[in-house]
Amino acid sequence: MTDTAVPPPAPAPAPQGEDTTVAILAYVTPILCLVGIVIAIVMHNNKKTKLGAYHLRQALGLVVASIAVSVAFMVVSFVLHFIPFAWVVIALIRFAIGIGILALMVMGVMAASNREMKPLPVVGAYFEKWFGTTFD
Repeated sequence: MTDTAVPPPAPAPAPQGEDTTVAILAYVTPILCLVGIVIAIVMHNNKKTKLGAYHLRQALGLVVASIAVSVAFMVVSFVLHFIPFAWVVIALIRFAIGIGILALMVMGVMAASNREMKPLPVVGAYFEKWFGTTFD
């Protein structure tokens, strides 16, 4: 008698609405201070879906990129702070960063609600490369 490993059974597909909920909830992270992504991860771990995993990776990338841009902005604003009237430039940069992150978040929610696995513009392909097997 030979011992052959039996592969584990494939996870049951999640109800159609549940994976969309996970995908959308992942993007509300900046609003809820990481609570949204934690809830989405817990829900995804209960019933894993490709759509949920994909949008969790995109949202995680958005969070990491937002933190990196915020740190870089803090350094730039500290340097610019010593220049007279630089507060105008600092305010414009801060506004542009906020609008950019909000726009990416809205695009992610739209793709998730349409059940599309479409990467975020400009940065989504990088997120897929960096977090390719996360949440699978």
